[in-house]
Amino acid sequence: MNKQDLINSISEKSGLTKKDVESVLNSFLGEVTDALSSGDKVQLIGFGTFETRKRSARVGRNPQTGATLEIAESKVPAFKAGNKLKEAVK
Repeated sequence: MNKQDLINSISEKSGLTKKDVESVLNSFLGEVTDALSSGDKVQLIGFGTFETRKRSARVGRNPQTGATLEIAESKVPAFKAGNKLKEAVK
């Protein structure tokens, strides 16, 4: 399912227009992005938690040349599924 499929599905189930659903979905994604970029986490009870995690610096290898290179430390977004979501997927 892609973003447009999600918008169509929510629109059909809720009775809202596709334009309204798209606006709400874009606002939600923007708020999650803003929270993660400022170091906060977003917790939706039963669904899951969006957070950032630190990825340590490490030594990598260029597969074309075989040369080693230093990969810098970075922050990456992560999602941890909640119990209700895990049970629904089983």
